[in-house]
Amino acid sequence: MKHLFEKGANPDAPTLVLFHGTGGTERDLLPLAGLLSPESSVLSLRGNVLENGMPRFFRRLAEGVFDEEDLIFRTKEVYDFLEEAAAQYGFDRSRVIAVGYSNGANLIGSLLFHYPQAVSGAILHHPMVPRRGIELPALSGTPVFIGAGSHDPICSPLETEELQGLLEQAGADVTVHWERSGHQLTATEARAAAAWLRERLL
Repeated sequence: MKHLFEKGANPDAPTLVLFHGTGGTERDLLPLAGLLSPESSVLSLRGNVLENGMPRFFRRLAEGVFDEEDLIFRTKEVYDFLEEAAAQYGFDRSRVIAVGYSNGANLIGSLLFHYPQAVSGAILHHPMVPRRGIELPALSGTPVFIGAGSHDPICSPLETEELQGLLEQAGADVTVHWERSGHQLTATEARAAAAWLRERLL
């Protein structure tokens, strides 16, 4: 996968793995990573799927309708790549915080839905429910931050609450931060995620 890796100043800090939104690149969330954990190493990925020339992490059939077969394939692709990257760059695979926005957050959600201990924590900005009708792996105590907008036209509050419920039923420790806004990632939401991360995982 196309990516970049930046070694952090503190080898004991968790590694941040970044997943951009539709049309983004591996550079989009670097400022967010600097806010979240300035001393962490950062692995930032670019999605392998193109939609009208815009990078994504998996295909969709329509707005809000995921291509489940491709989602499953791409989720495994990312999972396998994280194993390879940990060996290549020498970071602790068991201390990985996944950070994603929109399409990227959905891919992280799919990692959580399909693989136990895929990440040690997750920050999901405006995610949707990746799949329905499947049994989730045990996520015992896995900390998850969800940033949501009460006026988000793509990801409704009901969708956010459904995702929270599914993750909590699997044992995850979920915190939802609400903004009175739409689908955009706001500065106050980013600061809330940073405060949550400092409290839970740093």
